Amino acid sequence: MAEATTLPLEQRSVADFIEDVSKLTVEIQELYCIDSIPWILGVSWGKDSSTILQLVWNAIATLPIEKRKKKVYVITTDTQVENPIVSNWVRRCIEQIKTQAELLQLPIEAHLLKPVVKDTFWSNLIGKGYPAPRNGFRWCTDRLKINPANRFIREVVQVNGETILVLGTRKAESSKRAMTMKKHEKNRVRDYLSPNARLPNSLIYSPIEDWRTDEVWMYLMQFPNPWGGNNQDLFTLYRGATADNECPLVVDTSTPSCGDSRFGCWVCTLVSKDKSMEAMIQNDEDKEWLQPLLDIRNELDIHDDRDKRDFRRIYGKVELFERKSKEDKEVTEVVPIPGPYTKFWREHWLRRVLEAQVQIRQTAPLDMQDITLITDEELGEIRRIWLEEKHEFDDSLPRIYEEVMGKTFQDNRIQEKKLLGGDEWSILEEICSDDAMHLELMAKLLDTERQHATKSRRGVFENLEKCFDSSSRSKEEAIAIAHEKRDLKEAASQGNVDKVKQLTWAQMKFKSEEETD
Repeated sequence: MAEATTLPLEQRSVADFIEDVSKLTVEIQELYCIDSIPWILGVSWGKDSSTILQLVWNAIATLPIEKRKKKVYVITTDTQVENPIVSNWVRRCIEQIKTQAELLQLPIEAHLLKPVVKDTFWSNLIGKGYPAPRNGFRWCTDRLKINPANRFIREVVQVNGETILVLGTRKAESSKRAMTMKKHEKNRVRDYLSPNARLPNSLIYSPIEDWRTDEVWMYLMQFPNPWGGNNQDLFTLYRGATADNECPLVVDTSTPSCGDSRFGCWVCTLVSKDKSMEAMIQNDEDKEWLQPLLDIRNELDIHDDRDKRDFRRIYGKVELFERKSKEDKEVTEVVPIPGPYTKFWREHWLRRVLEAQVQIRQTAPLDMQDITLITDEELGEIRRIWLEEKHEFDDSLPRIYEEVMGKTFQDNRIQEKKLLGGDEWSILEEICSDDAMHLELMAKLLDTERQHATKSRRGVFENLEKCFDSSSRSKEEAIAIAHEKRDLKEAASQGNVDKVKQLTWAQMKFKSEEETD
């Protein structure tokens, strides 16, 4: 099999590079023809993955038709919160791929993958109240990127027994990425093919792993786009931003996510700033309509958002962690881990996204005025979570939707006749006055009883008891109990018998008083 690179990277001239592209084309053809294992090209339509697709396309297109037997799947993951400019570019590329592949009789299929509705960004942030992602809680990558791609790969493996995943990853992306790729090289079971640590029966092929960034652009500018696209348009998309990495198709946790990417999700809070969108808005007045998205993203990106979040974790328990005191870095303090966004802030984010959608549809160019920031399917899932999991029977989503969108929200999934609604919620708020925990407890108890009224009564008492466990104590009491439990555990581990007795007696006394109440 031909060797694609014969000179060290720093010594490779333009002529050497062009020659190595020809050798790489032969290598791709030989790998393609050697077996019947289907290929999956993971593309984000940035510079690296566009280069991979173009290389593979050109290699297969020059084969005789009778040798073009093996299927090549081109997959792109649409997180549904992509930068709209990039999202529009991606959809146009996919349509071009489908049309041109059919015209040229190429065995290439393009697929736009999406996360299931329960995994989407807004279903989790607005529905469940997950806080904006941080490096310590990067809940979005698996749900939005890895799972849709891996689900497709598993389906191909299930049908064919094996697959080869072709990626545009390069060692020059980062030192961490280079180390990971070198580690996988040691475990290669076939030439050029590394095992996929996350998915069995799946091999990874990285044809441009040793290319420099300038060589990627050289290839795209020197070799015409074969599916009818324009690589100059891609270059224009990149121009004006500072970082040089695209947001890759992610299939495992070793793949760089969007932390240093040029293009990614417009809601991404894993970076300090969305430099690409800022540059688009500043450098091109025709893109000023993107400003509402940037405003929401910046509003989400608040480092200390404790005032917007519950003092308990999403399952209703107080958990503590140690941190350095803000006033005195020499002092360690034990504080609750903040949980999901409160009802007020979840409703706030819903309103902000819908308002941005209305504004953009009025100010965006004609080809972007049908933009959807949050789908009806997501809205239905958010409503279900609020009603069934959060027990918020005031059912505020349809009201907010109608106030912002000026039309009735259509949701066929919730058909049942309501026993409780906004009027009852208002009465309960008035009765409970400013006692938020009392309101929450009453709402949970009433709605739990309602849910069990239409089905088997089995489990009703256990579920009612869960309501008391999570919502019957004030914030101060719940945090104090969590500290006592932590102190008790620490005393037990240290063998401090007197302190264990003291804390145990205090907890038993409190529980007895609570049961009496």
